[in-house]
Amino acid sequence: MKYALIGCGRISPNHIVAAQKNDLEIVAICDLIEGNMKDKRLKFKLPHSVKCYTDYKEMLMKEKPELVAIATESGKHAQIAVDCMTIGRANLIIEKPIALSLADADRIIETARKEKVAVCACHQNRFNKSIQKIREAVEMERFGRMFHGAAHIRWTRDYEYYSRAKWRGTWEQDGGALMNQCIHNIDLLRWMMGDEIDCVVGMTDKLKHNYIEAEDLGIALIKFKNGSYGIVEGTTNVYPSNLEETLYLFGEKGTVKAGGSSVNVIEEWRFADVLDDAEEVKRQFHENPPNVYGYGHTPLYADVVNAIETGTQPYVDAKAGKRALELVLAIYQSAATGEVVKFPLEDCDTMRFQGRFDG
Repeated sequence: MKYALIGCGRISPNHIVAAQKNDLEIVAICDLIEGNMKDKRLKFKLPHSVKCYTDYKEMLMKEKPELVAIATESGKHAQIAVDCMTIGRANLIIEKPIALSLADADRIIETARKEKVAVCACHQNRFNKSIQKIREAVEMERFGRMFHGAAHIRWTRDYEYYSRAKWRGTWEQDGGALMNQCIHNIDLLRWMMGDEIDCVVGMTDKLKHNYIEAEDLGIALIKFKNGSYGIVEGTTNVYPSNLEETLYLFGEKGTVKAGGSSVNVIEEWRFADVLDDAEEVKRQFHENPPNVYGYGHTPLYADVVNAIETGTQPYVDAKAGKRALELVLAIYQSAATGEVVKFPLEDCDTMRFQGRFDG
């Protein structure tokens, strides 16, 4: 299967490795900065047959890839995605967030339907061994009635991180901690707690990073339609380095905690049904990835390849990407207005909050 990557920045190595491990034929890489492409070509020993492009439209027309991964700045995801689908009828893997507006997310979903292509939102943590085991327990209803869940993302990002890419932390191309760093765990919380939300109340602030536009702290309370509740706490202010990313689920008959650097370790496993040995589960479903991106890209790619070959939807489709985006935007809107936000959220985007922390 012919594959191309658009965007050769920080997350691109995970995509290249996933493509290689899934035996995809990498035909092209694309980036506005030629040095980024040169670096990846050398680092991953890409053959000379892999072409380098600064114009993705030219790449699409000349190389005709069947699968394209989009790993550019977030604000460009939507237009590139639509162009890939309409110019090249390419199937897509879109890095999180799928877009920065609900209208653009809908545009991606509708274009995929019309062009009959598969679109995957790259929430790779859903493929963590720990998360797959927890999801199995949810689907088996081992928790009984779900009471509440909590997503904590306690990380740090410094000036060097933001200075390396000027789009980071801007409302036009990124958003803040919740949209960039925390959206993976926010996605997991919504997915595990039943997906359907009644309302959200949130607070956000910029406490440390005076050189960015968006928030570095976000806190939210969520009421799900099934009567359960959710808590989100996300920050990039933790001193002196990343501390943890944790997901808690509390039910009538079960308690689970996933922790580690990116929810890749099961730290608590307690169920009334005693179907499995807790210590064995914790031992078996324990991964130690080298960074917060984890090992999820490779199985995510395998799933997308299977979806393309079988004509089915990816495990994490574009609608799932929209749901994660919707929740972050709802927190932003509640924080900006001081009001409870009811779901579904209508017509919202990050640019609505431009100037929020000025002065």
